[in-house]
Order: sequence, then C-alpha cells, then structure tokens
Amino acid sequence: MKTRKTQSAPRGRKRGSVRAAPARSAAPGGARDPARSNALRSGDPHLERERAKYAEPLPSRELILQTLEAQGVPVSSAKLQQLLGITDAERETFERRLAAMQREGQIMRNRRDAICLVTRLDLIPGRVQGHADGYGFVIRDDEGPDLFLGPDEMHKVLHGDRVVARESGVDRRGRPEGKIVEVLERANQRVVGRLHSERGVLFVTAENRRISQELLIPPGDALNAQAGQVVVAEIVVQPAKHAQPIARVVEVLGNYADPGMEIEIALRKHALPYIFSRVVEKVCAKFTGRVEAADSAGREDLRKLPLVTIDGETAKDFD
Repeated sequence: MKTRKTQSAPRGRKRGSVRAAPARSAAPGGARDPARSNALRSGDPHLERERAKYAEPLPSRELILQTLEAQGVPVSSAKLQQLLGITDAERETFERRLAAMQREGQIMRNRRDAICLVTRLDLIPGRVQGHADGYGFVIRDDEGPDLFLGPDEMHKVLHGDRVVARESGVDRRGRPEGKIVEVLERANQRVVGRLHSERGVLFVTAENRRISQELLIPPGDALNAQAGQVVVAEIVVQPAKHAQPIARVVEVLGNYADPGMEIEIALRKHALPYIFSRVVEKVCAKFTGRVEAADSAGREDLRKLPLVTIDGETAKDFD
C-alpha cells in the first residue's frame, strides 16, 4: 500500500505553525491504559460466547473489527494489542487469531505490516475457481457477482486458493473483472497428475482439470518416475506472476492403464483418507468372512435373492 505524502500547509497559515492534535485518553508515555482496555474488552458484544469456548477469552473477531473501524487508519499489531489490553501471555494466541482473520479475508497487512480492514480498502475476499482453458473466477464470500480472472491473473494462483481481489473493470461480455491483490491461503500442497518430458524438461499436468498450470519438476526430483506415469507431486514453490509452480515427485502410482488406478487417483485428488492405523487393521484382520448368527440379528438377509445389475464388469459407476 502506498503511503500518503505529507502535504504542505494551506495558504493563510503561518509557516511553522502546528495545529493542536485532539486529546487522547492514553496513559503517559504511550503505555497501555488498563482501565480503558478493560472497559473495551468487557464491552465485547460476544464476550459470553468467547468465555464458553475458552478459559481465557480473547477479544472476539467482531470486537477486533470494531476497534479497527474506530481507528479509521491501519494500525500495527503492537498498537492493536495495546488498545485491546492484550497481555504477554495472550500475545501468541492473539496473533494466531489475527492470522486466521487474514486467511478468511477479514483483515490484511499492508507493506508496513500494519493491519487494515479489507472492507475499507474496497477489496473482495473469495476463493479462486479455475477453468481448464486457463482463466478463472473469484467466488466472492459476500455472494456478489463473480470476478473474472484472465490467464495473466490466474498465473499467480491455483484452483481453490483464497485471495483478496479488487474489481478492475468489465470485460467484453459485461462480466466484472478482478485483479488479485494478495493470496491469503494456498489450497494445494500436493497434486496428483501425469509426468511429462519435453526437450529434457519434466513437468506434471494435474488430473484436476481446474488446475491448468504445469508443475515444473527439477532434475533429480522425479523419484525415478517415467514420462506418462501417474505421480503425486508436492509443490515446493507456489505460482507467482512471472513464475510457474515448482514441485517434486513424492509418490509414483504407476501407469495410467494399471488396474485400480482410477481409485488411487480419486483418493489423492479428493484428499480422502486411505491409510489406516494399526489398531484398525488389527480389528479388520479378525473378520473371517463368515456371517455369524449374531451378525444377522436385526438385519434382513437378502443373499438368496437373485440380484441383477445393468452395469458391465468393467464399469466404474456402480451405485
């Protein structure tokens, strides 16, 4: 964020004269005024909710936003802690709350690391929805019209990332266009896809078609996978305006035509749990495959009925 330049004194005012600043009710030397801070926190509209959740309740998000609104200008974290009476013991937890608010697009930090209200900056928080053709949209948190992101803007992000954006105009089809101001949270740490090799350069194309960017794989980071194989790539450098994402292969699933590959891809593509604890595996090992009389209690046995399916043996859409 650009800082505002100091303006010269208006005509008619003597050079060197200083207008008196309004008085502030603060403790001497800029120290925290305990009485004022305690009064502010005791007036938290959601104090009881915080007490029900935490033994030592922090100021609610609503009170933090209200305090920032009252200041009217970006404030440092230290200043905000002073205003809200945050103790040394609360500082770490309070910073985590601020980080969560930033991820959700309620606040952001400017270049001076001061905390700003997103609503005061005319910024729009939302989640990126990618398209296979390289463009995308910001799906707004406030359910307003989606912001169209051209390929240049989509180069900075991947499908699912949380961002704050600014409306930058209208495209030829009358859709509001957006410009990404900041990425709040990255949605993709690992991506399943196919490994390719072109002119000695390795890269992975994602199975999720909404991720249109290719993930570059540096030499030596392919885990001996062969071109055409399905792999899991861990992103080590997220995309930026002038740089593709960089990743390393952490798992080789095999060839695309291998039996059961669709299941292996789906498990990782949708982040479904597929590794079970030893306790679960130990319990499962006790099952014999026989249905005991006790297992049938309260259940209707349909095993003797002739069942027919219209799907072929190789169908993948059994329901």
